[in-house]
Order: sequence, then structure tokens, then C-alpha cells
Amino acid sequence: MFEFFGAVGEHAFLQNALWAGVLASIGCGVTGTYVVVRRIGLISGGIAHAVLGGMGVAYFFGHEPLLGAVIAALLAAILISWISRRHGEQEDILISAVWAIGMAIGILFISQTPGYTVDLMSYLFGNVLLVDTTSLKLMALLDVVIVGFVLVFYKQLLATVFDEEFARVRGLRTALIYTLLLCMVALTVVLLVPVVGLVLVIALLTLPAAIAVHFVSSLGGIMLVSIILGIVFTGTGMALSYQPDLPAGATIIMVAGFVYLMAIAFANHRRAASARNAVDLSKRAGP
Repeated sequence: MFEFFGAVGEHAFLQNALWAGVLASIGCGVTGTYVVVRRIGLISGGIAHAVLGGMGVAYFFGHEPLLGAVIAALLAAILISWISRRHGEQEDILISAVWAIGMAIGILFISQTPGYTVDLMSYLFGNVLLVDTTSLKLMALLDVVIVGFVLVFYKQLLATVFDEEFARVRGLRTALIYTLLLCMVALTVVLLVPVVGLVLVIALLTLPAAIAVHFVSSLGGIMLVSIILGIVFTGTGMALSYQPDLPAGATIIMVAGFVYLMAIAFANHRRAASARNAVDLSKRAGP
């Protein structure tokens, strides 16, 4: 683990990897909070896996795969939002269809790309050590868009996430806000692809926020704690994977998953202790 931090000062690709983890954690912490509170993990998964289609098409035509991912993610978000509004009873099936079709398109286009074929595993499971400065600039731009969107629409998002019916009665265009929220999820998915890949996106998107909600009550506080946890998870995961040459994305998720399980155990213990204290107080106050 210490070899990694010693090598960071010597190798630019490790510095890029750490910056990628920081940038991904910012978008992840902000958007993941809404995903956890609104409970749209399945929808986020559909968007994430549809992204491969855009990456495959962009790669086939010689363009930057992450730009194709942005376009595909936004299209998937708009489509899934429309599906969830129009076909609520079949939402899970239709989202699964978008999920599968997007991945199929990506695999087909990547397989038919002439010349050197990109390693599909790097898209599915990420390879943060290969992130270049161009990708970092795109990730930083996506962070600015995500944070700017939340700052502008914070109250509308808050109302829609916690009480959509009330927000609709108050005259908010909840359908539009919900679609924009899914577009924000889509951009965050693109941020996470280079770090942990498409398969593990949902874990890093949700686990930091899922841990934070056990200890923080305000939405802004959850976001802040989620960002900090994301940075810790990505940095620790990369450090642990460096010396034994393990997949960085999978190691990051293992670290996040371990901390999540510990957070659940601690929260359950705290609730049980509070319940016992309440029972003891009631007995003492009794006749």
C-alpha cells in the first residue's frame, strides 16, 4: 500500500488515476445521494449499461468513447424517464430491455471495429490507471455541470425527491425535474466508467451515500460525507491493488462494500442500544 503513495510522485499515470478518483467522487457523492433517497438504483443500472452502446458506436467511428458515452447516457435517461411515466406497470421489464440492448449494441460495434480491438474488459470493469489528461478534463467538465445543476435546482430536486405529489400540487414540473435528475445520473455514470467500469458503477454510485445516510440527516451533509467517502474508497482501493497487481475497480468496490457492511452493523447496534435504553427508562419511570 505504501509503495503506491511512494510511486505517485514519480509516475504521471498514478497522479491522473488519483485525480480521476477525486473527480468521480464529487459527481458520485452529489448524484448518489439522490439515487439512494429516491430509490432509483434499478433505473441507474439501466442507464449505466446502456452507455456501452454509445461507447461502442463512438469507438467504431473513431471518436472519443467517453463522448459517445455522454450521448448514450443522456438518451437512455430521457427514454427511461418517459418509460417510467408512461408504462409504470412494466417499468422494470422495459428498463431491463434498455439495459440489455445498449450493451448488445456496444459489444457488436466494438467487435466490428477494424484494426486493433479495444479491451472490452476495460469498459466493463474500468482501468483507472489508463485515464489520460483529456479524460480528466471531460470528467472535470461533467462535475461542473452536475454541481451547477444541483445549485440551481436544489429546492426543486429536494421537493421532487422527498414528496413528488406535494411538489406537483405546488405547481412544479415534476416530470421535467425527474428527467433532469436522471440526466444527472447519466453524466455521473460516465464519470465513473473509467474508474470502476460499467458493471460496478452502481456500487460506487450508491454505497457512499448509503453509508452516509446512517450518520447524517441533511441532504447537503449526506452529499459532503459521500464525496469524502468516495475519495477515501478510490484512493484506498488503488493503493491496495497496486503492489499485488489486482484490478483497481474491483478493489475499490470491495473497500466500499466492507465499510458499508460495517456501517450497517454499527447502525443496527446503535438502534438496539437505543431501544434497550428506552425500555430501561420506561421501567424506571413505571410504578
